[in-house]
Amino acid sequence: MGFALGSVLMRMGLAGPDEASVNAITLFIVLLCACIVIGHLLEKNRWMTESITALAIGLCCGTVILLTTKGKSSHVLVFSEDLFFIYLLPPIIFNAGFQVKKKHFFRNFMTIILFGAVGSFISFFIISLGSMQLFKKLDVGFLEIGDYLALGAIFSATDSVCTLQVLNQEETPLLYSLVFGEGVVNDATSVVLFNAIQRFDLSNITSTDALRLIGSFLYLFFTSTVLGVAVGLLSAYIIKKLYFGRHSTDREVALMMLMAYLSYMMAELFYLSGILTVFFCGIVMSHYTWHNVTESSRVTTRHAFATLSFISEIFIFLYVGMDALDIEKWTVVSKSPGTSVGVSSILLGLVLIGRAAFVFPLSFISNLTKKSQNDKIAFKQQVTIWWAGLMRGAVSVALAYNQFARAGHTQQLANAMMITSTITVVLFTTVVGGILTKPLVRFLQPTQKHSGILMYSELTPKDLNLPLLTNGGHSEADMGTNIPRPTSLRMLLSTPTHTVHHYWRKFDNAFMRPVFGGRGFVPHVPGSPTESIVQ
Repeated sequence: MGFALGSVLMRMGLAGPDEASVNAITLFIVLLCACIVIGHLLEKNRWMTESITALAIGLCCGTVILLTTKGKSSHVLVFSEDLFFIYLLPPIIFNAGFQVKKKHFFRNFMTIILFGAVGSFISFFIISLGSMQLFKKLDVGFLEIGDYLALGAIFSATDSVCTLQVLNQEETPLLYSLVFGEGVVNDATSVVLFNAIQRFDLSNITSTDALRLIGSFLYLFFTSTVLGVAVGLLSAYIIKKLYFGRHSTDREVALMMLMAYLSYMMAELFYLSGILTVFFCGIVMSHYTWHNVTESSRVTTRHAFATLSFISEIFIFLYVGMDALDIEKWTVVSKSPGTSVGVSSILLGLVLIGRAAFVFPLSFISNLTKKSQNDKIAFKQQVTIWWAGLMRGAVSVALAYNQFARAGHTQQLANAMMITSTITVVLFTTVVGGILTKPLVRFLQPTQKHSGILMYSELTPKDLNLPLLTNGGHSEADMGTNIPRPTSLRMLLSTPTHTVHHYWRKFDNAFMRPVFGGRGFVPHVPGSPTESIVQ
């Protein structure tokens, strides 16, 4: 990772190596602080979100740096894929899994998989085939078939970070769970698909190669999920057996954070999907590990993970805003501005079409499986989901750099065109989408009071005894084990989701929690997190 501003200052003789690095780091930290303060002041604003605020500050700062360095640089940090994929993305995805409302997530799990996985494939094919046909009419330079397929994966990745800042979980719980779940699965699917494409020789594609590509995707998807669950269970077992909290809560907090990061790095080590791995590791840790630590460690870890995620999100949007003015790429593209506008417009149009091509048909299919009218996705909700998922973010930018700027080569017209077009689409969808989503949600989904649904902010310590996938609002202590329940095939066919939840709870209580701990299943130790519950 290098510091562009620092290197410029060194060449101008204004600072030495160490001083230049300190100046660059200091400036970026000041900008991060400014984003947080200004975002807080604009929190109640109808149009602005923190992501848009960070983008705007990044653009303004990039303009100032561009002017002061006489067009030599526009950003403090030189873009690094390692910085994004290794340091910034893991805290965001892990916190998403750790803080997820599991009841809503798993209740809508099949719909989320439909949107996130199947929908991503539909969008991928539409964008890839559309760009392959339409770019031939424009002089964009030489692009191979692998580049077109990569574009499909790049622009299939929605920006769940920006979307979740726009939607309110308490006002629209169904929409939030669908968009949130789809965003995580979608990003993982896009990255896995992108990596699978790069592994294959696409000069001569046959039906066998296509099947191998799909097989590789399914393998990565499954093994990444299993690895995340395994690391999460391992952390729960270690903390439950050794119980670090009796000596030092710092150790158990450190172990949770390190093992969460270990899951991501192991996935990268074995060439799997780190996004999927760390997401499911977060879900497992929140269900088992989190309940095996002391009460002070629970509070610490929850806020620590949320803080790291928040800083990473602001960092990403701030950098994207600054990188949008990178003079090198725009100099190459400026030779053919009409083509650049055309490419950006085509990609934006394909994103709109690709999104609509799966949201409405898959919503119809999902509604066919739901008997309750409240569980069905209404047309207004479908429009909101379609619009909210149009935003593209840092995942798209990072994948674009990976494909079109490897080893820093952006002097070729096609490479520079694809990167600048990606940045243009990201800026346009984030700013316009972020501004209009709030009023659109309020227009299509008027604020309602959701009775009977407990949000985390409304839970008392006693309510934390809710089971993982409970259908009601009763704690395990209030749920008698002798309550008669139908177990016939008829029940499975009539209420499949609730039945799966019921059998999962029975399996969890009988086999998983006694081994890995969790809510109400940790042995009594003086000062332990379950002491008050046992008493």
